[in-house]
Amino acid sequence: MERWLHPACLEDDELVKQCYVGRGRSSGPGGQHRNKVETLIELRHKPSGVEAHAGERRSQSENKHVALRRLRLALAVHVRTAVPTGEIGSALWRSRLHDGKIACNPEHHDFPALLAEALDVVAGAAWDARRASLRLGCSPTQLVRFVKDHPPGLALWNSQRQAKGLGRLR
Repeated sequence: MERWLHPACLEDDELVKQCYVGRGRSSGPGGQHRNKVETLIELRHKPSGVEAHAGERRSQSENKHVALRRLRLALAVHVRTAVPTGEIGSALWRSRLHDGKIACNPEHHDFPALLAEALDVVAGAAWDARRASLRLGCSPTQLVRFVKDHPPGLALWNSQRQAKGLGRLR
């Protein structure tokens, strides 16, 4: 299964290799255990400078998992990769497209990779929902609804549309 060439689509180990990983203590509920153990995880993607962290859990491994998810979502919104010419849509995208509808819960592991792919195509289509949806094989409404599931993604799309003098998406 081919992957979209975006850092949000990398396997966990590959993504962590591209990151500075910091550890520390976080404040908040959790009592003495939280004050004595470094459970905070900070990730900074070296090539892009995008950062994410997590420290609300008592387990360092759980915080690493949460920080990786947050990093993937941040990368999906803030990093753009080139869209290939010709037919597009990764195997993952095609597997989540059913009768023109995008089937992926925002909490699912695949969501950040799909969001990155969608936003890359939207950017390649000059932030035009209709043009991007034609390339992705879904309706403009489905594409907007999908991106809307992650509000920072929709905010980026609207800011880019506004810069081009286009109307806001809702």
